Amino acid sequence: MIKLVSSDNYTAMKKLIPVIIFSFMLASCGTEEIPLVFGRENTSDKYEVPAMPALEELPVVETLPDPLQFENGKAVKRYSQWERRRAEILAQLQHYEVGFKPQTARECVEAEMAGDTLKVSVTDNGETLTMRCLITYPEGDGPFPAIIGIGMGAGSLPRHIFEERGIAMISFPFWEVMSHTQKRGEEPLNRLYPDQTEIGSYAAWPWGVSRLIDALEILGEESRIDVAHLAISGCSFAGKMALWSGAMDERIALTIAQEPGGGGAAAWRVSETLGNVETLGRTNYSWFKESMRVFSEENVSRLPMDHHELCALVAPRALLVFGNPDYEWLADESGYVSCVAARKVWEHFGIEDRMGYSFIDGHFHCMLPESQWPELEAFVDRFLLGKDVPTDVTVAHIFEDVDVEKWINW
Repeated sequence: MIKLVSSDNYTAMKKLIPVIIFSFMLASCGTEEIPLVFGRENTSDKYEVPAMPALEELPVVETLPDPLQFENGKAVKRYSQWERRRAEILAQLQHYEVGFKPQTARECVEAEMAGDTLKVSVTDNGETLTMRCLITYPEGDGPFPAIIGIGMGAGSLPRHIFEERGIAMISFPFWEVMSHTQKRGEEPLNRLYPDQTEIGSYAAWPWGVSRLIDALEILGEESRIDVAHLAISGCSFAGKMALWSGAMDERIALTIAQEPGGGGAAAWRVSETLGNVETLGRTNYSWFKESMRVFSEENVSRLPMDHHELCALVAPRALLVFGNPDYEWLADESGYVSCVAARKVWEHFGIEDRMGYSFIDGHFHCMLPESQWPELEAFVDRFLLGKDVPTDVTVAHIFEDVDVEKWINW
């Protein structure tokens, strides 16, 4: 028997139809989840490398390129599209600046603990490279969140901030991968990859950091390290190293770049308009590809990307940049403009409190002043320890009169 619906019920059902449809759409689309960290070194590696035009084929772009615009001109509207755009930027930075980070299969990596030293051995093409990374553990059994410090356990950051919080400190011996001023073809990494002598140190050192993280994953509980809560930090040339490493390995939850200067957070285009600073033409070319020189001086505006996009590669993970305007060479005005531009990526996805910057003068190089300790502590507490603390850090009073908008027209 067919049961008829009364006119009153029919009217009520008609009113509910739009609500039901809207609810279904919400359930179907859902809210995009934005991770704090990833379980893979590079989630963008499934995309093809875009075309890389030669210098004379590249257009002149005086302002900072839009990190939220694909090379085909379309806009990045949703977080789910960022992975693909990130792949474009990463490929450009490697092609034009540092060379492509060597690809190493997991089975090439061996790990063992010798006391508190992590021994990482990488064997490829019949050769072996070994890194010995000292780990300073807190009291207890772990697993512990950890910071990878360039050269030393906490880099140049105050050790007590990590010690008091039960955070392990892992030293990264960068010289066991490539020396500070490489001799091309004669470095430890060149034994494994003799065909990649053109790469700069900022492709080689991040490779070493990634193999260190591989080793922690291989050891698992034996390492006593919580690999889901890793930070990295360094200062000056090591600040650049930390930034490049955080940009290239998405298993790093928190990147802390201390006074990274030119070749790090500072934008090449902006630095070219300043005084005695590290510009693209005046940097240390052992750190980069020799071929990058063609973009020096007036040709810098032909770069299809800039270093606000290097910073943006860390998104959606956490990034904290510390500056020191007392040291002109660091080009911190350029670093400030770059950070403001980069932060727009995090803002676009509604997670701007995952990216912070602080430019404070009145202290020595690579000596974080007490006035910046609370900013560091907040980022460490939130992104390594999971505490619910505010991390909306945008400190740059010294640059409040800088015209940022002339560089950002998007």
